[in-house]
Amino acid sequence: MWLSLALAALAIVTIAARAQAWGVNPQLVALDPASCSVNGVTLYGKVQIVDSFPDLKVKQVTSFPDLKVQWVDSFPDRCGEWQNVSSFPDFTIQYVDSFPDLEIEEVTSFPGVA
Repeated sequence: MWLSLALAALAIVTIAARAQAWGVNPQLVALDPASCSVNGVTLYGKVQIVDSFPDLKVKQVTSFPDLKVQWVDSFPDRCGEWQNVSSFPDFTIQYVDSFPDLEIEEVTSFPGVA
């Protein structure tokens, strides 16, 4: 019994060490549906798309998203409503294919936490 627990603990430590060595954050990204935020970043407002150093890395998916996003022209004040801006963003995103902080699906109505 104790041997299997020791091996499980060793496996967890090894996975975390390898994740750090590969540049992957071993901490889980926490999506909070009540406040519509991920790790303190609210998921509505003015968004700037960047190529490096984003607040959030996002991956576009067509099914089972974490968040349904509706791009709006003004007043992005509800969960999942994003307005694309080139300056003075509320937060920045970078589109990635792997290791995203958040998976999104672009919708034309009913945005929010899926």
